[in-house]
Amino acid sequence: MPESPGDDAAGPASSDAVGAVLFDVDGTLMDTVYLHTVAWSEALRQQGAQVAMARIHRSIGMGSDHLLDALLGEERDHGGDAALSAAHDTLYAQYWSRLAPLPGAHDLLRACAARGWRVVLASSAKKNEAEVMIRALDAGDAIAAVTTASDVSSSKPAPDLVEQALDKAGVPAEHAVFVGDAAWDGQAARRAGVRCLGVLTGGWTRQELHESGMETVYDSPAELLTRLDDSVLAAPPDRA
Repeated sequence: MPESPGDDAAGPASSDAVGAVLFDVDGTLMDTVYLHTVAWSEALRQQGAQVAMARIHRSIGMGSDHLLDALLGEERDHGGDAALSAAHDTLYAQYWSRLAPLPGAHDLLRACAARGWRVVLASSAKKNEAEVMIRALDAGDAIAAVTTASDVSSSKPAPDLVEQALDKAGVPAEHAVFVGDAAWDGQAARRAGVRCLGVLTGGWTRQELHESGMETVYDSPAELLTRLDDSVLAAPPDRA
């Protein structure tokens, strides 16, 4: 079973871990991007801010710290941020019982683990949201560790989440691969010195993901699963 998100007592992986695959969750493994978009839209409206959903969608994948800067400007009064974030959390929680993994997601995690990769989730979600998604993924036997926005001071596109995931995996950056669905994932991985693959299930274009630093982009987790043998995830680095 994975370490509890945000568990400060959780140490690095055992020394026999030779390679890690780090997965973003929202939009990469879980079909939740547009649910977050709707929840943020309503939360902003309740606080008197009208923001087009297209702009909100383009910010999903950041943590709320960067998302609100992107949508409302860094020079705004930050006094209402906590209320906005709480409103989003309350609205999004209405979907928890209906959250669904993307096709192939849990099989992809298990296939990576079976090939010898240490599977770590690196999510911009808060601890309680991440726990709900882990249960919905139904692949706890394949997940070695989890890191969330609750573990770090700055979320994606800052590299903190990726670096924390590397620490929990117990491998150097050159022995890890990150898989994500948004430009923020590619940027965070690049800043942490980690190779990155992309999937199109978050609503970004193939070109945008490539430009963010993702070397190969797949249509979905299911396509990546079927093409594992031809991907950088075919096998972890040699123990030598």
